[in-house]
Amino acid sequence: MREETATPAAPHRVAVLVLDDVLPLDLGIPAQVFIAVPGAPYRLTLCGRTARPVTTAAGFAVTVTAGLEALRGADTVIVPGYAPHLRELPADVLAALAEAHARGRRLVSICTGAFALAAAGVLDGRKATTHWKYADELAARYPTVSVDPRVLYVDEGQVLTSAGVAAGIDLCLHLVRRDLGARTANEVARALVSAPHRDGGQAQYIKRPLAPEDPGVSLAATREWAAARLHEPLTVPQLAAHAHMAPRTFARRFVTETGTTPLRWLLAARLDRARELLETTGLAVDHIADRCGLGSPSNLRLHFRRVLGTTPTAYRAAFAATARPDSGRARTTTAVTTRSSPSQPLERAPARRR
Repeated sequence: MREETATPAAPHRVAVLVLDDVLPLDLGIPAQVFIAVPGAPYRLTLCGRTARPVTTAAGFAVTVTAGLEALRGADTVIVPGYAPHLRELPADVLAALAEAHARGRRLVSICTGAFALAAAGVLDGRKATTHWKYADELAARYPTVSVDPRVLYVDEGQVLTSAGVAAGIDLCLHLVRRDLGARTANEVARALVSAPHRDGGQAQYIKRPLAPEDPGVSLAATREWAAARLHEPLTVPQLAAHAHMAPRTFARRFVTETGTTPLRWLLAARLDRARELLETTGLAVDHIADRCGLGSPSNLRLHFRRVLGTTPTAYRAAFAATARPDSGRARTTTAVTTRSSPSQPLERAPARRR
């Protein structure tokens, strides 16, 4: 049979603004996440005030290949953290960020990069977050910004901000999930050996994980066991029994290790599974609700609306693969992801059909 190949979609252009004394990990996170996406739907450009080497906060230099003009052609602009975060930024940098925002580009900050967005006026009247150590400073310096230090990241549509360091991974995975769906985000997370989705949905408000009380003990095996049984009516006592702990001890350790409660984690895992089934199968909503342990279609719709701000039907329309109504397997032709945004939409390139 003749193979059919689709014309590759134009890549989504991501400009990473590299400021002097950029934090190396914050800079590396978006690069590592986006290059791990199958099919290379993102194209990254490192840009600065000019195309020149930029010294990081660690003392080594990175090669920056473009100036601020790269922001004009970008679909997404990411500002990694930098130090010191209270320094005055050049006027042309702030003007370029403000212009990108005015053009409807998606602006993203990691860690102290929020200070740059705030200085450019991008965060005025919005909710935002940053590293918890600097949240009070951000709120005091920019009183028009509603700063929440308790969350991993905030999604305000075309403006997104993350807390410190590893929260940037959560935010970048969230962007992949938003652009290309849960299944792709999960693939990227597995490649990065990272949690694909710690809790919540598009407007996430996730409690920050705390340091484990005992680094030698992990509940990962119990979480894996539960993830394979989401269709069952799992309870905290059942999870605790699997971990050989008393329920109260288990619940405390679970929160310490994951930053969320067992029941919240179960709900997030069930919704994540539901999203994948909506994307990749033609199963009816009632069958999906049953497979995910959510009981009924109305319960699934309730949680979708509350957590994700949408309905299962609308989510499937945006992200679903073309599948046979009675099949648990998706065909290889995938739908185009569209958004009511001036930014260039992402398309998942269809796989080859025989």
